[in-house]
Amino acid sequence: MSDEPPYLSSGLTESNYELLVRAVVDYAIYMLDTQGRILTWNTGAERIKGYRAEEVLGQHLEMFFPQDDRREGKAQQLIATALREGRAQDEGWRVRKDGSRFWALAVLDAIHDDAGNLIGLAKITRDLTERHEAQLHLDEVRAQLFQAQKMEALGQLTGGMAHDFNNLLTVIIGSSDLALRSQDPERIRLLLESIHEAGRRGRELTRNLLTFARRREPEAHTLDLVSTLEASTGLFRQALPKHIELDLDVATVHPVRVDANQLEMALLNLIFNARDAMPDGGHILLRAENRRMSGEWENLHGDFVLISVTDNGPGIEPEIQARIFEPFFTTKKFGSGTGLGLSQVYGFVRNAGGSVRVESQPGHGTRMTLYLPAAF
Repeated sequence: MSDEPPYLSSGLTESNYELLVRAVVDYAIYMLDTQGRILTWNTGAERIKGYRAEEVLGQHLEMFFPQDDRREGKAQQLIATALREGRAQDEGWRVRKDGSRFWALAVLDAIHDDAGNLIGLAKITRDLTERHEAQLHLDEVRAQLFQAQKMEALGQLTGGMAHDFNNLLTVIIGSSDLALRSQDPERIRLLLESIHEAGRRGRELTRNLLTFARRREPEAHTLDLVSTLEASTGLFRQALPKHIELDLDVATVHPVRVDANQLEMALLNLIFNARDAMPDGGHILLRAENRRMSGEWENLHGDFVLISVTDNGPGIEPEIQARIFEPFFTTKKFGSGTGLGLSQVYGFVRNAGGSVRVESQPGHGTRMTLYLPAAF
C-alpha cells in the first residue's frame, strides 16, 4: 500500500494540488504554524478577507477577529483546541481588510508529517453572511408571528374575562352602595371585605393578562410545573365558554427547563383547538405525569414529563392528522384561524429537546401530548 497522500496516489502532483487550492475562490484555505501564524494564502482567502498574500504571511490568525474576540483570546482558544483535539470549529464575526464584518464558518485541522510530527494547522473559512442574515430575518419573522398569535389569543382571553370583570364590578359597586347606606359597623366591615376581595381578584386577572401579552425574548428557566400549570389553568378557563369544562390533573412531576411564556402559549393553542372542536360543549383534561422513555416514541430516551390535553370532541380524520403541524394549514373557515398554532407547538417542543404526539380517532376525541425532557 502506497505511503503517498491520496491526491498524489490518484495522479495529482503536489504542485498541482497546491495550484488547485490556490485557485479555489469560494473558501479561504491556508496553513498556519503551531503558533497560529499564517504560512500560505489562497485566492479564496484574498477574495473573502480582502488581503493579498504579502500582507498576511507571517501575521497571526487573530488579525481577522473583532476587537472583543481578540481581548478574550478567541483565536488562541481555537488554536489550542485544534492542537489538543486535532480539530476545532467555530462560527462568528470576522473582520475584512476594509473593516467590514462578515459571518464566518471556520474549521482548523491539525496537520502531521509522515513521521507523525505536528507541523501546523489547515484553516478553511467560508463566508456565511447571507445565510446568517437570512436566519436572523427568519427569527425576527417568527418572533412577530408568535407575538401576533399571542395578541390573537389575548383577544379571546379578554372576551372570556369580560364577564368575570363585570361580575367583580357588580360586587364592588353593589357592596359600596350598601356600605354607604348602612349604619352597622360589622355589616360595613363585611361589605368592605367583599370589595377588597373583588379588587384583589381583578388585579390578579389583569396581572395575568399583562404577563401573557408582554413582548420579550424567550428565556428558558427551570419550572415547577405543578404551580405553573395550576396558575395557568385559571387563565385558560377564562377563554372557555361555560358549556366547556377544563380540569387539571397534576401530581408531583419533575421540573422542566423551558420558556414559561412559550409553554403557556403552546398549551393555550392546544386548549383552543379542543374548544373549537366542541362547539356544543364538552370536557377538556389537562394532565401532567412523569415517564421514563426507552425509545418507544420518536426514539426518546430518559426521564420526561408528559403534558397532555384531552378532549371528548369528534376527533381528527387520519388524513388531516398527517398535516396538522404544517405552518398555515387549518381546517377552520377563513378568518377563524391562522394555521400557526400547532406549528408553534411543534417548534416549541422540538427546541426543548422533546416531541409532540397526536392520538385521535373519529368520534372518540383527541389527545395531544407534549414530551418535555425532565430537568434535574
